[in-house]
Amino acid sequence: MRRIFSVLVENRSGVLSKVAGLFSRRSFNIDSLAVGETDEKAVSLMTILSSGTEQTLEQIEKQLNKKLDVIKVKTFDEDKAISRELMLIKVKYNKGNRREIMEICEVMKAQIVDMSEHLMILQICDTPEKISLMISLLQQISIVEVARTGTLALQKCMEDS
Repeated sequence: MRRIFSVLVENRSGVLSKVAGLFSRRSFNIDSLAVGETDEKAVSLMTILSSGTEQTLEQIEKQLNKKLDVIKVKTFDEDKAISRELMLIKVKYNKGNRREIMEICEVMKAQIVDMSEHLMILQICDTPEKISLMISLLQQISIVEVARTGTLALQKCMEDS
């Protein structure tokens, strides 16, 4: 099972290390981790995607709630969330494959954000599944370098949320 942990924490040094240490000490897996300030400078949001048994995921939530720097923990399943990931990917191109790369960008709604005589940097912001699909499409061409953010997620809008 996979679950998303949306964790509001105090925005100060060492908090990320403490949360990562919690996972490490207990051998919990972090599939994805993204951290950034919220609309309040003193508060950051950690979006942690983790997998394990139901018992393990419940234990993660309990342990996160025990941390002093943690303000609030929300958990939800992937199907109850809107998730996005950002990727920059550098590819090598030539006259023979340039059109194919541009067509992939068009279909995947990606953008060319930088270009030289033989290299392009593409940008895509989409679901983690679409990001992985784009990588597999471009692997047939020539990937030079990839940079991906962790998954960002918010619980889907519901009247009582």
